[in-house]
Amino acid sequence: MNKEYKVKRTFDLILSLAGMFFSFPLWVIIMLAIMLEDGLPVFYIQERVGRFGKIFMGIKFRSMVKNAEKASGPVQAVENDPRVTKVGRILRKTAMDELPQLINIAKGQMSFVGPRALRPIECGVDGSLISDNSDKEFNTRHQVMPGLTGAAQVLAPRSVSRKDKLRYDLWYIENQSFLLDVNLIIYSFWISFKSKWDSSRSPLPRQANIFGKSQFLTPGP
Repeated sequence: MNKEYKVKRTFDLILSLAGMFFSFPLWVIIMLAIMLEDGLPVFYIQERVGRFGKIFMGIKFRSMVKNAEKASGPVQAVENDPRVTKVGRILRKTAMDELPQLINIAKGQMSFVGPRALRPIECGVDGSLISDNSDKEFNTRHQVMPGLTGAAQVLAPRSVSRKDKLRYDLWYIENQSFLLDVNLIIYSFWISFKSKWDSSRSPLPRQANIFGKSQFLTPGP
């Protein structure tokens, strides 16, 4: 275990425990709101792919109606998705549905910053399962822990392809540092404050100055 990983893990553990402690009243409010609108369960637990392809159970506050994928199967949520509840719409705009993932971070299954934790069925650029995926670049993505936020999550417009989001992830892996993580966390708080997580976004011009890599913000062919 290298020094940078130890620093990152220590930072994740301290911040996740502090986050759970100070946000506990908010957890209670959110759970009550979900129950009042749509009953139990209040959490949504789902398989996710972690570091080195290890499967773990990701946990979120439920933002969609019960059995939202029963008829359609796994379908990526879209803007103004009719399956999202009224409370869920607020949670998704502010990313409050992600709060329970502080548990995953505390357990060492996730980090605050890293590539998005994908479902097994999403783990290939073409949608193939991780066990069937031989793409070297995509496998590189799984050499680090998935994150609550990250370069692709906050910088890539929602409309870009999974392959282009992979380019953001690979850029992060190549350039990751404590300072970069702090910048991405600060920007994530800004998006939450503006309630823009479920909306289409374009990267801000200032991002080129923050990250010093303006060319990576434009997806290639």
